[in-house]
Amino acid sequence: MSSFNSVAIIGAGAWGTALAGVAARAGRDVTLYARSSMSTAQIKATRENPKLPGVQLSSAIAVTNDIGLAASADILLLTTPAQSLRDAVTALAPHIGKAKPVIACAKGIERGSHQFMTEVIAEAAPAAIPAILSGPSFADDVARGLPTAVTLAAKDEVLASHLVQALGSPTFRPYHTSDVRGVEIGGAAKNVLAIAAGIVVGRKLGASAQAALTTRGFSELARLGRACGARAETLVGLSGLGDLILTCSSPQSRNFALGVALGRGEPRPHEILAEGEFTAPVLIELAASQNVDMPVSKAVAAILGGTVTIDAAIEGLLTRPFKAEV
Repeated sequence: MSSFNSVAIIGAGAWGTALAGVAARAGRDVTLYARSSMSTAQIKATRENPKLPGVQLSSAIAVTNDIGLAASADILLLTTPAQSLRDAVTALAPHIGKAKPVIACAKGIERGSHQFMTEVIAEAAPAAIPAILSGPSFADDVARGLPTAVTLAAKDEVLASHLVQALGSPTFRPYHTSDVRGVEIGGAAKNVLAIAAGIVVGRKLGASAQAALTTRGFSELARLGRACGARAETLVGLSGLGDLILTCSSPQSRNFALGVALGRGEPRPHEILAEGEFTAPVLIELAASQNVDMPVSKAVAAILGGTVTIDAAIEGLLTRPFKAEV
């Protein structure tokens, strides 16, 4: 098994910059790839990314817009948004000369294909060994070295274990698993449910309603996960319940912030890229294909799609027949 001495992060946004710092603290040779030559020059000159203000890049991090150079690293971390992942992998594919881990760091399901992130990687770059990194984390916390725990999944658990050893440090603790689908479902579903939680807050329905929404949302996530073969320990772990709790309560969550704005009746903030907005309709279709009931997620999809008002959606959820706790 490779010692994984070098790591490249594809995507110089806030999350990519934070993960570059993670890899540097783990003692790896780190390359941060920015597609724009202007962004590359600015980050090189200032050692700071405007998308993550106040955080200085370690001198150990090389910044480049040469994708071939970045692709030569032992491990590739892709931090592009879920709906842009295929383009990023397609650009990388010709430069991946041998099998190597390519880790998706986005949470979602691709529109159109309905594929999860590791499936997109496998299809677009046959030489890649797909993996997924997910869990309760915000870029600013990670960049500043605040304690964070996440999950890293690959089909080969031995490989996942080696990747964890390569990226982990005292302040960034990844746990490994071979339950790829469980990690991907947790990451995708929680984004949709976080929008629902934000709507509850925006509508000022109270802390009791927010707690109920979060727990019932987790029931939906768990039902879908079980139907798709996910393990129980994954669903109640960092990439499932842990991530759901964080994103259903923090203003730092873009999905939660979108929900709050919608709940207040404000115009949809177009500057917020909320993955849950793209994932909601696909998640509902996946649930239907598995005969899984997801009323909260379905209500979010209907609200985002403009087929139901927020008040009507809330009324529909509150007037559902009483049933056993499952």
